[in-house]
Parts: sequence; structure tokens; C-alpha cells
Amino acid sequence: MDHVRTRDRVVFLTYDDGAERDPRFVGLVRERRLPVSMFLTDSVVGPGYGHFARLRAVGASIQNHTLDHPALRGLPYAGQRAEICGQQHKLRSRFGIRPRLFRPPYGTYDTTTLRAAADCGIRAVVLWRASLEADGALTYTRGKPALRPGDIVSVPSGEPASLTLTERTERLLRAIEGRGLRVGRLENYL
Repeated sequence: MDHVRTRDRVVFLTYDDGAERDPRFVGLVRERRLPVSMFLTDSVVGPGYGHFARLRAVGASIQNHTLDHPALRGLPYAGQRAEICGQQHKLRSRFGIRPRLFRPPYGTYDTTTLRAAADCGIRAVVLWRASLEADGALTYTRGKPALRPGDIVSVPSGEPASLTLTERTERLLRAIEGRGLRVGRLENYL
């Protein structure tokens, strides 16, 4: 799903991978009480789990984005299950949680992915309708190129960017508020 059906004037901010660990971002999430969802990949986060513990402490949710970020579509069940369940185990050992949301790397998946995810305790596969580019611009996967209530926005990390994660998020928040929207907690709508 890349959009949530709701009458509430909310959009959902989701952050991928965990490569960017901008310390100012933790302050922004705390100050604005942003209900962001962090989809983490173990091989990308590496020794940076402490940063995400700080984010979780100020209200961010931690979700699953696989162990090693492979394109899952077409992989055998055992491989997909190992990637998804393996990250479930890592996140449980690091944070004491068992994520219910999963974002497949690159947004690609198949019926085997859905079966493996369900077998690992995942309740929903989360995609995105809008993506925040490295320069702070939004691109859309389909439909009218404007934010609308229920949109899931992806903020990828690890791409060379002239703006920090905090700066890109602040620019995104201005666009969201300019459309008369606010940020909602994705987990409360799924």
C-alpha cells in the first residue's frame, strides 16, 4: 500500500535504510513531536543502532526493511524469509520490539514476499506514493503530483544530498503544512 484511505488530513513520513544519522534530526522529531516511521536495514545501520534508540525514545517507530537490502522479487521463500525474519530478530534483540510493518527494498516484492513477511509476523507491506529527493523536491509514483490526505511519503537515505536530513524534512514539513495537512502516525492507521 502506498496510500491510506482516511478522511483525516494527514500524511505519513517514512524513512528508509538508516544510513543518515543527522543528530539534529533527533531534536526535530522531539521538538515537533513527529510520528515518523523508520524502516531499518541491518547492514546499513551497522553500529548506528544507538542513534535509532534515541529516535525511538522521542517517538519514532522502528520498522523492518530487511537485513541486507536485496531486491526480494523472484528470490526463493527461504531467502526472503531469512531477510525479513532475520531483521525481525535483530530489531527485537536491539529494541525489544517486533515490527508489524515491512518495506521491501526498492518497493519490489511478489507473493512469496507476502507469505514470508506474514510468516515473520508482519501485518502490512508499506510502499509510498511520494518520495523526497536529495534536493528536497517531491516526486510521485502515480496520480496528481501533489500531497493529499493519506499519502505515504518515503525519505530515502544514503544518496548524496546538498541538504541534511533535517533540512530536507523541514522543507517537507513546510510543504505538508502548506497543503493544510499534518503528519500522522502510520501505525495508528493500519
